[in-house]
Amino acid sequence: MRVLFVTSEYAGLAKVGGLGEVSADLPRALQNAGVDVRILMPAYPEVLEQLRSFGQSQIKWQGALPGRAGIVGCRIGETIAPPGIPLYLVGAPELYDRPGSPYARPEGGDWTDNHLRFARLSLAAAQIAQGRGGLGWTPDLVHANDWPGGLAAAYLKWDRQSVPTLMTIHNIAYQGICEAGQRAMLAIPDRAFAMEGVEFHGAISFLKAGIFYSDHVNTVSPSYANEITTEAFGAGLHGLMRTKSARGQVSGIANGIDESWDPASNSNLPHNFDADDLDGKRELASSVREMLCLEPSEGPLFGVVSRLVHQKGLDLLAENADHIVRSGGQIALLGMGEPDVEHMLSRMSRRNRKNIGVLIGFNDVMEHRILGGSDFCLMPSRFEPCGLTQMHAQRYGALPIAHATGGLSDTIEDGRTGFLFSEFSGDGLKSACHRAFDVFAEDAQLESMRQAAMARSFSWSEAARQYLNLYRSLIGPARTVRRPAAKVKLSAGKVVSRMQPETLAA
Repeated sequence: MRVLFVTSEYAGLAKVGGLGEVSADLPRALQNAGVDVRILMPAYPEVLEQLRSFGQSQIKWQGALPGRAGIVGCRIGETIAPPGIPLYLVGAPELYDRPGSPYARPEGGDWTDNHLRFARLSLAAAQIAQGRGGLGWTPDLVHANDWPGGLAAAYLKWDRQSVPTLMTIHNIAYQGICEAGQRAMLAIPDRAFAMEGVEFHGAISFLKAGIFYSDHVNTVSPSYANEITTEAFGAGLHGLMRTKSARGQVSGIANGIDESWDPASNSNLPHNFDADDLDGKRELASSVREMLCLEPSEGPLFGVVSRLVHQKGLDLLAENADHIVRSGGQIALLGMGEPDVEHMLSRMSRRNRKNIGVLIGFNDVMEHRILGGSDFCLMPSRFEPCGLTQMHAQRYGALPIAHATGGLSDTIEDGRTGFLFSEFSGDGLKSACHRAFDVFAEDAQLESMRQAAMARSFSWSEAARQYLNLYRSLIGPARTVRRPAAKVKLSAGKVVSRMQPETLAA
């Protein structure tokens, strides 16, 4: 089975959020399951630099792909991404050879030509699926991720190609909106600028295009797949999602986490530990308090590792911070994001410097250490498509305290591996924190919950199995046949006929 995995991020090369981690971990799990999966992403300078640091400086530029309308032509480079996944790079220096993140300028704010940058990525995916680019490889299925790959399915449909497409929504709130006047530059047919097409409140939505034109849509947790069919969580696309769902074209598959999140062996932890020996966890808690200049304490440490954005509900944390401290707790927070949220949390810390430490920024090592040293992990998100931090926290024995939404409710067992609150309010979070303080005061119950949380694996293998079944249902038996290949003589002299798949033309 051949799958082209289209993404704008890849952990270890260019990562902004959870999409980057999923884009690295899921293909590896699929590869282990026997799928010929290949990544397609832009050739950002950061990607090229990271590849050189991994010893993959030799990129084989295979061929060129033509432009279309206002979308420039590009080259396609082939190399290997760690830990051994074939990687195709979209080489268009005028679009990607610039500093900053995959989406934004170094000083902040999105690149004004993001619609062209990611239309180029989508068009490249559609062209490769049609056998262009001199790669000698075509996919049985195109798997696009979030709005940057949203036009891939659309270009295939507009080119009258029947290659199956899957669109994964990692967060429906990010939709890739651009002005309607750009549709000629993006080679969008006039007929497609309609409610049944790419039009969204008078503008163009890349994500809507991906949802509408893909053969199937999935999200990163079962609960979120249901939630985005509602007005409260669908970000204006709930009607379309409801229609796709009624047709059986929507599903939810919860993300996993990398096996390296093992507190007994992870090299980011200066003090390792396991469920039967928590001495290392206590030492980590002391070192985290010292690093953040918190006073020594025998009370619980509440960790927060998050993007500092409105979605994450951190206003509820600011509302409850003084109560947590008065109850004997301390807070260690790591993250960066929207300036107003950063300022709110910095003010929260300044009110109680001895018990609340805030680090504005992000660092992988500190993420591991804060979660490793914390007793509880606060995640009061307004909505959460899947979330990875609650899984990381459970593996490290930091019991999550979270709003019961999306993937949080799918991956936290209330009262067994964490604490969920249903009402999104300051009182809802306060009530869940009270439950956590009560458990912390009972050694036997705290130990039982920690052991249950740390026993969970959240392995990617289960998610890969579900994706494999979904791929098979989309590709269908009619697209793949098996025929005898050359006979192979084994060392014992027995002759067998090895069967090989051959993809038929659409």
